Amino acid sequence: MRTISHTGTERRGVHLGEDGVLSVAVPATTTAEAVEVCLLEGSWDAGRRVELVPDAEGWWRGQVPDVAAGTGYGLRVHGPWSPATGVRTNPAKLLVDPWARRVDGAFTSLPAALAHVDDDPFGTASSVDSAGSVPFALVPGPAPAVGTERPRVPWRDTVVYETHVRDLTMRHPEVPAAQRGTFAGVAHPAVLEHLTRLGVTTVELLPVFANAPEPSLMVRGAHNHWGYSTLAYLAPEPRYASVRGQEIPEFRAMVDALHAAGLEVVLDVVFNHSCEGGVGGPSLSWRGLDAPSWYQLSPTGRDVDFTGCGNTFDAGSPLVSALVLDCLRYWVTEMGVDGFRFDLASTMGRPGGSGFSRDAPLLEALASDDVVSQVKLIAEPWDATGEGYQVGGFGAGWAEWNGRYRDGVRDFWRRHGAVSEIVTRLAGSSDIYWPRRGPAASVNFVTAHDGFTLRDLVSYDHKHNEANGEDNRDGTDDNRSWNGGVEGPSDDPDVVALRERQTRNLLATLGLSAGTPMLLGGDELGHTQHGNNNAYCLDDETSWRSWDAAGPLVDFVGKVFALRRSVPELRRDDFFYGHSDLPEGEVPDIVWLSETARELGAEDWGHHKETLVVRVRSASSVLLVLHSGAGDVDVELPTWLGDTTFVPELTSGTPDGTPTSVEPLPAGASVTVPPHSFLVFRSV
Repeated sequence: MRTISHTGTERRGVHLGEDGVLSVAVPATTTAEAVEVCLLEGSWDAGRRVELVPDAEGWWRGQVPDVAAGTGYGLRVHGPWSPATGVRTNPAKLLVDPWARRVDGAFTSLPAALAHVDDDPFGTASSVDSAGSVPFALVPGPAPAVGTERPRVPWRDTVVYETHVRDLTMRHPEVPAAQRGTFAGVAHPAVLEHLTRLGVTTVELLPVFANAPEPSLMVRGAHNHWGYSTLAYLAPEPRYASVRGQEIPEFRAMVDALHAAGLEVVLDVVFNHSCEGGVGGPSLSWRGLDAPSWYQLSPTGRDVDFTGCGNTFDAGSPLVSALVLDCLRYWVTEMGVDGFRFDLASTMGRPGGSGFSRDAPLLEALASDDVVSQVKLIAEPWDATGEGYQVGGFGAGWAEWNGRYRDGVRDFWRRHGAVSEIVTRLAGSSDIYWPRRGPAASVNFVTAHDGFTLRDLVSYDHKHNEANGEDNRDGTDDNRSWNGGVEGPSDDPDVVALRERQTRNLLATLGLSAGTPMLLGGDELGHTQHGNNNAYCLDDETSWRSWDAAGPLVDFVGKVFALRRSVPELRRDDFFYGHSDLPEGEVPDIVWLSETARELGAEDWGHHKETLVVRVRSASSVLLVLHSGAGDVDVELPTWLGDTTFVPELTSGTPDGTPTSVEPLPAGASVTVPPHSFLVFRSV
């Protein structure tokens, strides 16, 4: 082995100079005796091994001459084996640089990647060399050039479309076969046309960082299709390139194409856990480098699991903070993205496993960073523990997935719950976000990747996850769904018609609520997962969107979001005032009515109501009629709000939402509303 002198650079990871000299800076445990960077030139054991030199802060640094972009490399750490203290140093394990910007190779052997033997993580260290059985990093080339101008969509105008790179295009008939399931497929003109036709503004991609299967999936021959098992935070997933090795330029080209179409790109990021799983899992990167500095560990060296995934990164660790900030800055400044959705974000506010605080150091660092704070930040405000459920708990600058919105809307349309819940969710959830934030902080959703699709929500009362190989134990049992009387597929025309109306009811509610709507990609196509509410490991037609039914429902969604754009009061920056501080004689900005045009009051809020009428004052006010009942209801159009006529604008009773009549109706007229219906009138 050859010792390379200290470079003094503060840059992390590896950086290739124009002269072919590779600068290296990696962290390792303070007990490490030696750290090597191994260049994978030729066969696995024939490349150069270069020993690095530690600095005072625990970083191991060095320079390696005559290196070309695309060269494979890994890290090996020599030192004590002390699993009871969390130290699992084992030089037989080739480790991925946490700051790697490209990766290659496959994770093919779990036994070879284990740092221990005999299935005992606290026993003897393994002597099996993992090279050839695990992924490795690649030396990156020059950084990609900055592309098109960002759309910079204001929060009040944002409409999010959540999708998976592969699922979106694997069955798209206009996308060339070689591009299906790739970044290039997302950028295809036919896909861009579809997205703009819907009226969405922001594409939120499920994880695109390089990932590896968890141990529990490897033993079943499966992998984490969704990608929530990160291996390298600065590296795009190689499988999403249509041409091998072109994942970085193809990702940038995708971003440029979306930007040119006026669409933002938000990435789903997973800083709560890694692909290494629990203490008995593989040693692929962090565990072999310095587990106590990366993970939350018990006093006996076991992983503390707040995520349900075996391990939890310690949000109080300087290393974790450095990686998170470097990662986010890189994806914004060099890869062009417009924001991030943070999976199980509550863990980032629980340093050292403490109780949640919106002022936790990592959250404060994100909020104050001059790059990260300027893009969209969306929290999934919970983790796998009761303490972690923090809807409304994040600070200024954050939007949040609002699980209470999802539950309230589902409950109303299946005729459950008090009317106060649907009223509050439609109005932007001021009970959760006022006074620190406005309605846009509430990312409203009825369905997401995790759970039933919209078609399944109206077709199944129970989950059907047998295909996952976990005996239907995985996935939530709290679906708040209604199958319309038949479990699963039905050829009964009445059941089919009911389900289609319910689908449109839910979509209209989502699009016309105050807050930031998020549409699950595929819901506009009527995609079904056959009752599977946790298809995380199914990279097949269960998950891939079918485009065969891309017709009237797409038009319906487009009408809903166009209507949203035309009503400024649905996109307001502050909450509705109602009767609060209302000048004498002025009509409130929002009024909640019964079917008899009586204004609802305190005596109504605690009870369920099947019919709700909402009048939103705007330049051209709208009247929303939500009727979840199983029979017709006569709704009286109000006479006391200053409106003279009501023009039908949208109905859930037709496939594309076009009213059967647009004849103006006078105030005071009675309208017969069919069962399970959503109607919109424009009032003059």
